[in-house]
Amino acid sequence: MKARELMVEGAFTFAPEVFPDERGLFVSPFREEAFTAAVGHPLFPVRQTNHSLSRRGVVRGVHYTLTPPGSAKYVYCARGRSLDIVVDLRVGSPTFGRWDAVELEPRDFRTVYFPVGVGHAFVALEDDTVMSYMLSGEYVPANELAVSVLDPALGLPVPGDLEPVLSERDRVAPTMEQARLAGALPEYAACRAVESTLWPSAGGRATTRGDG
Repeated sequence: MKARELMVEGAFTFAPEVFPDERGLFVSPFREEAFTAAVGHPLFPVRQTNHSLSRRGVVRGVHYTLTPPGSAKYVYCARGRSLDIVVDLRVGSPTFGRWDAVELEPRDFRTVYFPVGVGHAFVALEDDTVMSYMLSGEYVPANELAVSVLDPALGLPVPGDLEPVLSERDRVAPTMEQARLAGALPEYAACRAVESTLWPSAGGRATTRGDG
């Protein structure tokens, strides 16, 4: 499994080895040893798994969790094709305001790791796109927040040939600057403090990089 750190500090994408044969294929989208070698700590204790089904053009996000309690996330695409977007919403982060994007699909089975406080959005590029998540925290509606995926200041790569299909929540979400001025964005130090409770032996996130 190959790992690559994204433009958002602490976020990684992983490319597992895929084993095809005449029956189909076999793949392990997550491997603890490879994850730990790249990120510097084991995967968080999984408190919830999510599954979403979206038609082409659906855009979900940019979603994040109030911190504390915060939540880390590990994501892959089990069917269809998506553009997965990582946005650094952590005030005080060395990469605050930056984003990166990874195309996910069930041929190379790339995955994305989101540290605590980092925003997540994705665009379904095909009908019946299935996204699968592992999360470090359980869903609490009052803690789930959003900034606008169409915020021109962010300039996220929503394809121009798609008519974005948004939920009402995402349509009315504030811009990142509006959320910052309202004090709604997570603080980088608070995110690191939450992470240190997930991996106490690691003292929070380390800086070990992956193998490519």
